[in-house]
Amino acid sequence: MQSCDFLIIGGGVIGLNIARELKRRFGDSRVLLIEKERSCGLHASGRNSGVLHAGFYYTADSLKARFTRDGNRELTQYCEQHGLAINRCGKLVVAKDEAEDRMLDELLRRARQNGVVLEELTLEEARRIEPRVKTYVRALFSPTTASADPRQVIQSMEQEARREGVEIRFGAGYVSRQNDTVLTRDGGISAGYVVNAAGLYADRIAKDFGFSKDYAILPFKGLYLKSDEPPGAYKTNIYPVPDLKNPFLGVHFTVQVKGNAKIGPTAIPALWREQYNGVKNFRLSEFVDIAARSTALMVSSEFEFKRLALSEARKHSRHHMVRLAKALATEVDVGRFRHWAEPGIRAQLIHTQTGKLEMDFVLEGDNRSIHVLNAVSPGWTCSLPFTRYVTDEIEKRLDA
Repeated sequence: MQSCDFLIIGGGVIGLNIARELKRRFGDSRVLLIEKERSCGLHASGRNSGVLHAGFYYTADSLKARFTRDGNRELTQYCEQHGLAINRCGKLVVAKDEAEDRMLDELLRRARQNGVVLEELTLEEARRIEPRVKTYVRALFSPTTASADPRQVIQSMEQEARREGVEIRFGAGYVSRQNDTVLTRDGGISAGYVVNAAGLYADRIAKDFGFSKDYAILPFKGLYLKSDEPPGAYKTNIYPVPDLKNPFLGVHFTVQVKGNAKIGPTAIPALWREQYNGVKNFRLSEFVDIAARSTALMVSSEFEFKRLALSEARKHSRHHMVRLAKALATEVDVGRFRHWAEPGIRAQLIHTQTGKLEMDFVLEGDNRSIHVLNAVSPGWTCSLPFTRYVTDEIEKRLDA
């Protein structure tokens, strides 16, 4: 039986940085992070788009508006200070018709409220940035949006965590809780305080501690198509006007850190939590549970789950994905998008009583444990300020 002062479950970007922040504030404490895989960041943290979002989509009263704005600046600085690759290519937001053009005004308003730089451009000005862009009359340009390599960043953070005194154990997946002991596949651990940052399984673990009574994770699979064109064929990210009632941003062009482009993602309801490829990681209990929840959402849902599920299912077709991308740029041909990128799974929290998809960060906890139930997109961009916020909450609970 091992013991520690703080036990962090989950070695993604959130878990890593909570562990680092706890070690900074409680320097004499033993901080232990357990990760079920062979290295950190093999799930959502390492499979995200790599885009450092600016923070102009969200209402000013949301946590993610503040965390995205601050996280964009901090993670950009982190990459630059540590010599990590970053592509400060910016992002264009375009409209296809008059109705979408009016939505650009709402994005401008939110940018001003959130303290985020967002420039209004004519079509001609937009084409000076990206010659292939399509838009109705005007576009918005976000100069602080950038791209980095998530796994490179996480590897750097893991190395720093070790140097700072955080202990990391791999192959130690959470199994269950027995009183004050956390049982893992690598033995039991007696922990003074438990931090649950387990992503796709955060709700399951939280229930063992008496939390997440009204919540469950519903996984959505994100797929991208990679462009065969050389780096630099697209100069900037190109996004459509978002449906602000929908948690997903629609098909867009992402320019990666090395200058290559991809289109996507999908938001296809996954059939089990780690449904990346084939039947690997299949669990019957998860399949049954997710099928039941999805069926209930088909009947009654605030965001029209049935319409979303059907429209997203069509994106399994390369031709359909490319057809959607053609609305954003010229010279887009299915022959240039032949290969799928590595899939990712989004751990989307739903309120089980209302069927509502939670659009902001959700924490639950007490003076013995805290649970990151919804590290909502763009969680990677938000990671540094968000983990300080979580650690603030831990301190408050310990002092209560």
